[in-house]
Amino acid sequence: MGGIPHFEYTREYGVESMRWIIDLAEKHGKLVDVHCDEIDDGASRFLEVLATAALEKGIGERVTASHTTAMHSYNNAYCSKLFRLLKKSKINFIALPTENMHLQGRFDGYPKIRGITRVKEIKDAGMNICFGQDSIQDPWYTLGNGKLLRVLDSGIHSCHMMGYEDLETALDLITDNGAKTLNISENYGIEVGKPANFIILEGSNDVEVIQKQGDVLYSVREGEILISRQPATLNQTIPLIE
Repeated sequence: MGGIPHFEYTREYGVESMRWIIDLAEKHGKLVDVHCDEIDDGASRFLEVLATAALEKGIGERVTASHTTAMHSYNNAYCSKLFRLLKKSKINFIALPTENMHLQGRFDGYPKIRGITRVKEIKDAGMNICFGQDSIQDPWYTLGNGKLLRVLDSGIHSCHMMGYEDLETALDLITDNGAKTLNISENYGIEVGKPANFIILEGSNDVEVIQKQGDVLYSVREGEILISRQPATLNQTIPLIE
């Protein structure tokens, strides 16, 4: 189930749409993914409505708020109150760093806002947040290529998550956290009895993988190798001495 409340004509319509979507999702046992407050307007606060409706129905773990870029413009006093609700509701979050930085801040002079939700704060508060990319070479983001390592690199830079402790677990933002958002954790990961679906990246840990920004060396689905690639090599040419 999807929704985009800030595109409704009035706040009342937006509130009604959020409650209608949650009611319908509960009735049919569906997941919810809302383009929620994808706007620079700090007065756009449908996230509180979505989280409250999810909390009341007890389906927060099946509900995702995507973008939430207005949170970038919320004041800290309001966010302090909001975070208590968000954590209690157990909803998930998806940030889209490349698209959000490209699309937000267009009405600003200088300084321009970055327009990305409070990724580090959400993560540090113990809530589930992941990175994604919803535009593959389309009018909204022509450079989208689905390479999540590039999205991750962009996100940790723009969200001030360059400390070593942040980098040590950065891959969670495009792996485990995403699986939790999609409600597929039971069949996700490298464990006995789970489908052998995984990729192999060049690097011995999260930090090295991000530093190398390497290609996928292996992509495996249900134990079958779909693609394999050798790491790039550098051939040095020794100049001739005359």
